[in-house]
Amino acid sequence: MTLSAASPPACPPRLVFTDLDGSLLDHHSYDWGPARPWLGRLKAEGVPVIPVTSKTRSEILPLRRELGLEDAPFIAENGALAGLPLAWSHARLDRGPGPDGLAIRTLGVDIGLIRQRLAVWRERLGLGFTTMSEMTLEALVAFTGLAEPQARLARLREGSEPLIWEDSDERLAAFREGLEGDGLRLVRGGRFWHVTGDCHKGSAVAWLIERFAALRGSRPRTLALGDGPNDIAMLEAVDQAVVIRGCHDLAITPDQASLYRSDATGPAGWAEGMDYWRGEPAADGARSGRASRRSSLHRHAG
Repeated sequence: MTLSAASPPACPPRLVFTDLDGSLLDHHSYDWGPARPWLGRLKAEGVPVIPVTSKTRSEILPLRRELGLEDAPFIAENGALAGLPLAWSHARLDRGPGPDGLAIRTLGVDIGLIRQRLAVWRERLGLGFTTMSEMTLEALVAFTGLAEPQARLARLREGSEPLIWEDSDERLAAFREGLEGDGLRLVRGGRFWHVTGDCHKGSAVAWLIERFAALRGSRPRTLALGDGPNDIAMLEAVDQAVVIRGCHDLAITPDQASLYRSDATGPAGWAEGMDYWRGEPAADGARSGRASRRSSLHRHAG
């Protein structure tokens, strides 16, 4: 699956962007079995499936192999950096590939600056929070459900710092305002709040779409799937989107006209969203019912 993969003459190239935890991967077990048939079909069609996640580069590399997505790029740490296979790299704009065959493009700021400013604002405002880097490995395993080797990879941050908020909503607003003055962003994920530079999943997705169009000479049709507040910007940056029902009570309301909300959670909801946007044409009656449901969903999406 590369940029040179053939598409039907009448069809523009397509890209699929996906969140991982709670979307392509089950929130609790990290299983992705229900999505397997669609991943196989998209690979056969030459459609890149691009992870866009809060996970680190170190976490994504083995997952790409397991999921069969090694030919596709990825976006890590909520937009802080992108990993580009050779076919997605630009000889003059990107540094040469590393030992893993990927060119890494930094889209955010260095983790050292983020941690320095977090320490400043905690002391200045007397805030209560615990960063991932401050958690013991045992606590991180218990909080996330990750196995110990995967939890170690999750701590190898390059451009974002997850944290558990332990203070009031009023202090959270003051904290967010202080970070914004430093050019940093605070976004909420499924388990953690994440502090990043002035970047997010949407800006990284938009950058990658432009990179694809420049290399291929045509603009792709794009679909994104996600379940959390930190996915909203990504869902707004594409042509069509799926909000996967989450294992939380957080409102996910992207400004997106072509939106589908799944009934199922996790990878089953991911497959449901793919069925909706990319499935075989339905019979007239079924198509009419689905169109009616879509219109209703759009009204509720805000």
